[in-house]
Amino acid sequence: MKQQILTIGTAILFAIGSITFISCGNQQKNEDESHEHVEGDEHGHSDGHAHENVTKNDETQGTTATHEGEKVKDLSLILESYFSLKNALVKDDAKTAAVAAKKLLSAFEGFDMSVITAGNMKEYMEIMEDAVENTEHIFENADKIDHQREHFVNLSDDMNDLLALIGTDKKLYQDFCPMANDGKGAIWVSEIKEIQNPYMGTKMPTCGKIQKEW
Repeated sequence: MKQQILTIGTAILFAIGSITFISCGNQQKNEDESHEHVEGDEHGHSDGHAHENVTKNDETQGTTATHEGEKVKDLSLILESYFSLKNALVKDDAKTAAVAAKKLLSAFEGFDMSVITAGNMKEYMEIMEDAVENTEHIFENADKIDHQREHFVNLSDDMNDLLALIGTDKKLYQDFCPMANDGKGAIWVSEIKEIQNPYMGTKMPTCGKIQKEW
């Protein structure tokens, strides 16, 4: 009789243990599913937020922004950034000139060199190396407009050489200021016929003349 009671008690305990195990297993499964659902929401929200930020960044960069791996086969973005830099110097705005210089560096990087022939590649690399160096000086000296203008003299020579090497379908002008560069004179490239001098700025904005047209 005692043995029978023990057997019945053991069976009851086993049944209770089984129910408890199944209950705990279901609870853990529910918690896991709930956790996965929460993580999915968090990741989904994060991905959407990141996409929103990328979109905003592309919009703030303007037309100088390029998609990953995409290259530009003409000088359009380079010229656009150069003109923004030039126009900032016309207004004596060194900070905006530095911002434009940063965009110009990105435009240089985004240019598709495959359009350069093998025979012109060495000349192109020499021009670009000098242009990048001068642009970096302008970018790094947002509080020194005189220093920016010194390097803009050389940068404008580089832009003139790029146009001679690659060409453009835009109507452009090569302007000249006899007083710039310590009286030695200096050129710049302009998108407008009106003289707006980046070397003299607001002191003598119309000093200069058109030397050449594209």
